[in-house]
Amino acid sequence: MRRLLAAIRHDVRLQFRGGFYAAAAFVALCMIPLLRLLPAETLTAVLPSLVLLNMQVNTFYFIGGLVLLEKAEGSLQALAVSPLRPWEYVAAKVASLALLSGLEAGVIVLATHGPRFDVVAFAAGVALAATLFALYGFVAVARYSSINAFLFPSILYTAVLGLPVFDALAIWPHPAWLLHPVRAPLVLLEAALQPEPAWRIGYAIGYGALSSIALGWLALRAYERHVVACSGDA
Repeated sequence: MRRLLAAIRHDVRLQFRGGFYAAAAFVALCMIPLLRLLPAETLTAVLPSLVLLNMQVNTFYFIGGLVLLEKAEGSLQALAVSPLRPWEYVAAKVASLALLSGLEAGVIVLATHGPRFDVVAFAAGVALAATLFALYGFVAVARYSSINAFLFPSILYTAVLGLPVFDALAIWPHPAWLLHPVRAPLVLLEAALQPEPAWRIGYAIGYGALSSIALGWLALRAYERHVVACSGDA
């Protein structure tokens, strides 16, 4: 636990020095005035999807940038022979980016929707979305060695992540969207702003947890294949 907490503190400091918090604050300041122009009903309908899509930058792209930076510096390979365990390294990245995402999303919702929302459902939705996005981002970026090689395919990766908003915004509604892992945190974000049936909440928690476990396993496999194996070859 000490190693994990130390790794989280290190990542938070690194993200702060790297301008990640400044970038998140800038995005929030740009979004808030525009969202406040929307009618209340429209805002309630679109805010969960906008929060979710915005979180892709704070999680998927930020973890991609962090991993590629550590690869370029050689520190990622050094971690393979350090006392920090692979799951602690990945968990620290997820937790620190979830914190950043939660702060930004909370400011946006408070400044636009106001304080009358379900904080527990909102926090659960943000945490679950950040976990899924960050783990997915780590799996995607682990095989790349430069931002240039990662940038173009990342567009396709994030496009797949954002597909459930078609269902949430009633653009292309269909029950099959419930099979998409990201639909789970989106349900929780919707539940934070308006009532949702109990079965949907149960689905979001259960399916979201299973999806996180599966992606966590894939992330550890990616760490072993693209980090540990590469450091051993070196």
